[in-house]
Amino acid sequence: MEWYIYLAHLGAGIFLTNGVPHSVNGISGHRFQTPFASPRGVGESSPLVNVIWGMVNFAIGCVLLFLVGNFTGGLNMDTSVFVLGVFLCAVGLSLHFGRVRNR
Repeated sequence: MEWYIYLAHLGAGIFLTNGVPHSVNGISGHRFQTPFASPRGVGESSPLVNVIWGMVNFAIGCVLLFLVGNFTGGLNMDTSVFVLGVFLCAVGLSLHFGRVRNR
């Protein structure tokens, strides 16, 4: 498989993981950080902005996962790269939001 397909599947894990906190906070009616707030990534956006931002992340993640290459689940390189993207994003978000939310 071409290298860019693995890169797309890594990105899919990142986008799908990033969609979770925005969607959950938005659906719960809570304000939460987005790139559109001021200051960027630190200020909080409305629940509606978070729901929309979360859904955009899910859409991009699904496109990267299912429309770039031929993703096959199981114990293989596709899944490993996808899970690596999920892991890296989850760790990065936990560090970022831990700093921002505990100011």
